[in-house]
Amino acid sequence: MTRLERLPPSRLDAEQGVLYAEITSGARASGPQHFALTDTEGRLEGPFNAMLLSPGLGRALQDLGAAIRYRTRLEPRVREIAVLVVAQYWDSAFERHAHERVGAAVGLTEAELAALREGRDPRFPDTVECAAWEFTRRLVRHGGSISDTGYEAARAALGERTLFELSTLVGYYSMLALQLRLFTG
Repeated sequence: MTRLERLPPSRLDAEQGVLYAEITSGARASGPQHFALTDTEGRLEGPFNAMLLSPGLGRALQDLGAAIRYRTRLEPRVREIAVLVVAQYWDSAFERHAHERVGAAVGLTEAELAALREGRDPRFPDTVECAAWEFTRRLVRHGGSISDTGYEAARAALGERTLFELSTLVGYYSMLALQLRLFTG
């Protein structure tokens, strides 16, 4: 069920059309496509459709998403691990669907994807991936609260820049999950 009408490109006003073009022809549209941005009628999929409600805000959101994906120093596996932790916590079907495909493309195994989907410890052999998984899990499960000890452990393993980038990712994908829940029921 969807609560929000999905508009075909022919029904978009000028401001919506500009945002639509930015989403469908920007960085997300170039390179390998692991999930569809539009359906067969050209209507935006997932969180992008709701962004058309307020194109100025939608543009800022899609810019933030593109920055998280293309302009951070997060390793692709770390980024997708974090997105999938958020998707599991919020039970976000679209985020899980889209980012399991991206995760597989960047090397996450089916066993790792299954553990992330089920909220289990994937037991990553890489210490940075383990630290990123634990930090992200704590952020989403504890409303952003991290003990001083937990913060110091995460900072030592990941560095402050990565903590900033991961916390921004968690906030962004949590917001998208909330909006998807609101507009798709």
